[in-house]
Amino acid sequence: MLSQDDIKRALAAVKYPGFSRDIVSFGLLKEISAANGAVSVALQLTSPNPDAARQIKTEAEQVLKKLPGVNQVHVEVRQPAAGQAATGGAFASQNKVAGVKRILAVASGKGGVGKSTCSVNLACALQHLGARVGLLDCDIYGPSIPLMMGVYEKPTVSEAERLVPPLAHGVKVMSIGLLLNDDQPVIWRGPMITKTINQFLLAVEWGELDFLLVDLPPGTGDAQLSLCQTVPLDGGVIISTPQEASLGVVRKGIAMFRKVNVPILGIVENMSYFTTPNGERVEIFGHGGGREEAARQNVPFLGEVPLFTAIREGGDRGMPIVVSAPNHAAGKVFIQIAETLRNNLE
Repeated sequence: MLSQDDIKRALAAVKYPGFSRDIVSFGLLKEISAANGAVSVALQLTSPNPDAARQIKTEAEQVLKKLPGVNQVHVEVRQPAAGQAATGGAFASQNKVAGVKRILAVASGKGGVGKSTCSVNLACALQHLGARVGLLDCDIYGPSIPLMMGVYEKPTVSEAERLVPPLAHGVKVMSIGLLLNDDQPVIWRGPMITKTINQFLLAVEWGELDFLLVDLPPGTGDAQLSLCQTVPLDGGVIISTPQEASLGVVRKGIAMFRKVNVPILGIVENMSYFTTPNGERVEIFGHGGGREEAARQNVPFLGEVPLFTAIREGGDRGMPIVVSAPNHAAGKVFIQIAETLRNNLE
């Protein structure tokens, strides 16, 4: 018997025109009914664009007709009147970043789990695999991406008066840290954070990119919500350490992404274990919590990143381990995670 999940999986193959995300993950599917070989669905668009509606309706009908046992399909596409926008919808205030194919958020919910370390190494790993990559540091209060990527030059300004991000290890990098003096603190309220993130996404000359990775600060506050409201994200990668204190906060981060219809691409367990010089394996923070949480949340488990001094040293000197030693055990782990991410998205 055909279930609602079967119908959702089929409709997940329908992309919103001009975007790489599907109509289900964007939250456009509002009603489903199925009985005696007949399937009926209702979709609520937030754009009055009739061409988009026609394309979505046609593709939705095609995928539903292919389902086993289905002999009758009805797809209703609802739209706001011309000149209006549906409030609170997935596209109510979102803009596509020109030239960028996919935008991935790297989040943790909790500080101190090595999220920025994972961000820089995943960005460099995707570049190592041949992708065109950008890395945006959205940690406005504590930007660490410039240090970890070894970037000290300020962005230039193009003829179109857009910021041009500097290049490090083949990755385009943008951070508030590149616009401030060394020890200058950022003492801003929420609206300034929102405005800055909006500008970093839409007023920066990113050029043609396969992936734009966004390193988010800990928590579920202004930066996270600004990102989700500004651009349509293709997914979120969650970084955690194995212990419950970290995983408990990770659940909140996952819940936030799901609430705003951002797909969870998987969980990475960082600081998974430590190997002593004599070969003894020590599980400082426990082990396996990330894999268990991924199974509990029904999301992919992307891999375990062990504790290596070389990872920390690479971050401190602006030379990520993936760049300096791609054949090192840690470098291989990050490349494997990046490969899994890329393959899952494709």
